[in-house]
Amino acid sequence: MPDESRQPEKNTAAQAAAKPDEARMKRRRRRLRAFRSFLFRLIALALVVYVLLFHIVGLAVVPNGDMSPRLEAGDMLLFYRIEKHPKAQDVVVIDKADMKQRFVLRVIAGPGDTVEISAERGLSVNGNMQIEPRIFQLTQPYENGIEYPLQLKTGEYFVMADQRNGGMDSRWFGPVTQDEIQGVVITLLRRNNL
Repeated sequence: MPDESRQPEKNTAAQAAAKPDEARMKRRRRRLRAFRSFLFRLIALALVVYVLLFHIVGLAVVPNGDMSPRLEAGDMLLFYRIEKHPKAQDVVVIDKADMKQRFVLRVIAGPGDTVEISAERGLSVNGNMQIEPRIFQLTQPYENGIEYPLQLKTGEYFVMADQRNGGMDSRWFGPVTQDEIQGVVITLLRRNNL
């Protein structure tokens, strides 16, 4: 007949051997839960960053000195992509697909406006001469540019560089369309000449 007093000792030894395995499994499950939680948060963060940077806001580098002295070539800008109806004096980021070039320019006039630039009067919008206190050169038409007066159609904007002498803008390539406007500049993030 088996000794009953020895059987609990065997069970206790088996239980003691099972406890480290059980503790190890609990630690492994805890690590796995922590890893899954980290992975979920990482994916959620990547999704938020993607939506922000590719659908709501964007980053642009000023390609040239046409907006000097406020914006210099190499400055980094943050722009709002959703705003596709800029107002006069908004600074916008434009991608001209036909020229394969990016521009950062100021909106002068929008759909329905009439723009005229003459050597005598300078810039006029809807018959009103424009006084631009932040522009330091007289606005002149380009010799081989577009013809004035120019009536803007629906979805068209007339944009100009702050450097009115030689800036590449609507005087040269004509009005830009709403589709070419990538967004309205929100702020300057980094100066190039720091």
